[in-house]
Amino acid sequence: MKYNNQNVLITGGSSGIGLALAKKFMENDNTVIIIGRNLSKLEKVKVENPKIHIFQIDVTDDAEVRMLVDDIDEKFDGIDILVNNAGVMNLVDAGNEENNLQKQMQEIEINFNSPIRVLHYFLPLLKKSNNAVLVNVSSGLAYVPFAQAPVYSGTKSALHFWTKSIRPQLKPHHIKVVELLPPVVKTEIFDGIDVSEADFKPILPQKLADIFWKDYIKGKEEITPGMSSQLKLMSRLASKFIFKQLNKQPIPKQ
Repeated sequence: MKYNNQNVLITGGSSGIGLALAKKFMENDNTVIIIGRNLSKLEKVKVENPKIHIFQIDVTDDAEVRMLVDDIDEKFDGIDILVNNAGVMNLVDAGNEENNLQKQMQEIEINFNSPIRVLHYFLPLLKKSNNAVLVNVSSGLAYVPFAQAPVYSGTKSALHFWTKSIRPQLKPHHIKVVELLPPVVKTEIFDGIDVSEADFKPILPQKLADIFWKDYIKGKEEITPGMSSQLKLMSRLASKFIFKQLNKQPIPKQ
């Protein structure tokens, strides 16, 4: 598997984990394309990283994703690595009938439906590559759910099992499937969680990208940095215990 001179497309690449991964791929001499919904954020990244390529795209829109495929094929002659990273997390109290249902449905659309959509439309380009890789960014919460974010936890668990299921299906097409399951990362998402840093020990996006790259070039298919590896182990050995530890305060205050 090649690790440089590849065309890399990253969804949700204008900040947080996506941007950190983009920089890591660029450090290793790859052509990086990031997409996102917020044009001003994308343009800011472009100013700070002139070699990066940006496209304003909503991954929940079929037509926009199809148009992106055509643009990428024309301008870059395809892609080699697709990183499904776009995601949102909302704190939800399922016992509150005043919850915004549309917001929860949108969370499912971005976190789970969109990776399926993006892979579907980019599959022909990946099949043309001699070094095709699909990287799905799920979460350590795929192993143990976080009650304050039930929809997020559910979508990441679904993404985890979808990733495991398609891995042997894409193998005959010479597409390697990698899953990155981050622990809590110090991003805008974490800033909205009603927990203490001492309990969750968030890591910086740059550190996550460093760990990812180290395991990625080793050929690992499931990358579980930091606390995620503990959640994976404890979910098998003591699932009730680790669930209680993670969810001492199951209902968000805000």
